[in-house]
Amino acid sequence: MSEIEREAMEYDVVIVGGGPAGLSAAIRLKQLDPELSVVLLEKGSEVGAHILSGAVLDTCGLDALIPDWKDKGAPITVPVKKDNFYILGEEGKVRIPNWPMPSLMDNHGKYIVSMGNVCRWMAEQAEELGVEIFPGMACSELVYGDNGEVKGVVAGVFGLEADGSYGPNTEPGMELHGKYVFLAEGVRGSLSKEVIAKYDLSKGKEPQKFGLGMKEIWEIDPAKHREGTVTHTMGWPLGSNAGGGSFIYHLDNNQVYVGFVVHLNYKNPHIYPYMEFQRFKHHPMVAELLAGGKRVAYGARAISEGGYQSMPKMVAPGVALLGCSVGMVNVPRIKGNHNAMLSGKAAAEAAYAAIKADRAGDELTDYETEVRDGAIGKDLKPVRNVKPMWSKWGLTPSLALGGLDMWTNSLFGFSFFGTLGHGKSDAEATGKAADYTPIEYPKPDGKLSFDRLTNVSFSFTNHEESQPAHLKLKDPSVPLKNLETYAGPSQRYCPAGVYEFVEKDGEKQFVINFQNCVHCKTCDIKDPAQNINWTVPQGGDGPNYPNM
Repeated sequence: MSEIEREAMEYDVVIVGGGPAGLSAAIRLKQLDPELSVVLLEKGSEVGAHILSGAVLDTCGLDALIPDWKDKGAPITVPVKKDNFYILGEEGKVRIPNWPMPSLMDNHGKYIVSMGNVCRWMAEQAEELGVEIFPGMACSELVYGDNGEVKGVVAGVFGLEADGSYGPNTEPGMELHGKYVFLAEGVRGSLSKEVIAKYDLSKGKEPQKFGLGMKEIWEIDPAKHREGTVTHTMGWPLGSNAGGGSFIYHLDNNQVYVGFVVHLNYKNPHIYPYMEFQRFKHHPMVAELLAGGKRVAYGARAISEGGYQSMPKMVAPGVALLGCSVGMVNVPRIKGNHNAMLSGKAAAEAAYAAIKADRAGDELTDYETEVRDGAIGKDLKPVRNVKPMWSKWGLTPSLALGGLDMWTNSLFGFSFFGTLGHGKSDAEATGKAADYTPIEYPKPDGKLSFDRLTNVSFSFTNHEESQPAHLKLKDPSVPLKNLETYAGPSQRYCPAGVYEFVEKDGEKQFVINFQNCVHCKTCDIKDPAQNINWTVPQGGDGPNYPNM
């Protein structure tokens, strides 16, 4: 909106996103030079509000950033005491012993954490160093300089008309300019997507791959609680329909994180990831654990799974992509927060050196070199074939071959398989409905399993209903075509019930209930026609994941 006049504020570095990557960058910049002006913009109502992660944290990133984090009171207090891996059948389970697994899979020495609380604590550390943090400030546009470089962002636009236009009550926001802009938006961020497309940063790379992660927090019977226990499962209920698995992490205070991940490269458009999660909780092992407990929170978020070969170029003039904006999750370890922190630290160090050399608006090539050749690359490269093996050959062969590949990479630094490709994007992988059998899912019982809309209320999501929908259709006619060809997969792949087909005046209509959106970005990823564009709503809107 170039015709809109806005005030502008100048900074050395502008950071978009208050997750572990953005916060690490902000902290490191101020550690290196307290005089640098650094601003961090977070679209959630507070830092941590949009962080969905009951995680097992490898503290190597935090160790490098804040070595005395224990003395500073970081909310990282539950060490892993027991590590379980199971393959599930419908009624039983088979435990995979720990001893044949590569050492990188060992969770001992790691911590079960609420990443929302870790980020809240990191924000306190950043503010103590002088970082300006503005929560509730969604960044809706990039600002480009005269030479095509990214020079800033537009933040804080409120009160748009229902059609997205500027009205008499619209607050136009302001421009925040920086010598460098860091995009740490997380998976499939709207500004990152624009930068990747504008500068063709994915050229020569494999397509990014994704999973949909759903999580509930439960308070369980104290007699069943085993603080520090980590359990991962594969197999039932997904079977051969889709890749994925579960996690069950015993935190403190009798709380358990129960999560389920479905890889979004599934072919059968009848798959209903949310209901697969609900069905999983009826497995005898899980049902016995949760019986008598209560669910206290729910959320969902896409996960980047493409790994080393899918990471786009991370820098363009004036801008750097951090953390999951690039895709730094180690899939077999189910960990990415440590790499996000390391990426923020590396970007900060590159920007600091550039600013001290009187540079601005160019490419921070030292950052990309450090990511690919340093600790992050060394973490991701040995496991680069696990995801494509699983996608190509299924669960059982990939367990054996993936394990072999990780061992040879870890011990000898080479792979018998080279670097495998991913092939199609997750959207392109979707098959036609006529080629697959519909799946009947059990009705939720209201005790262990719940309907979507009830669960969404436990994400504490909120959107101002008078604002324009932040979920944009490129072509309004496409959803009805998807209904005919793919049986309307949006009504199933969305874990928040945003999309539905309704009958009105004898005709089918496509309805977008954007108020339900938990910002998982699955629609932007999985829609077969790539017709849905996820954009940021007003700042502060969306989920408000609990402070626990």
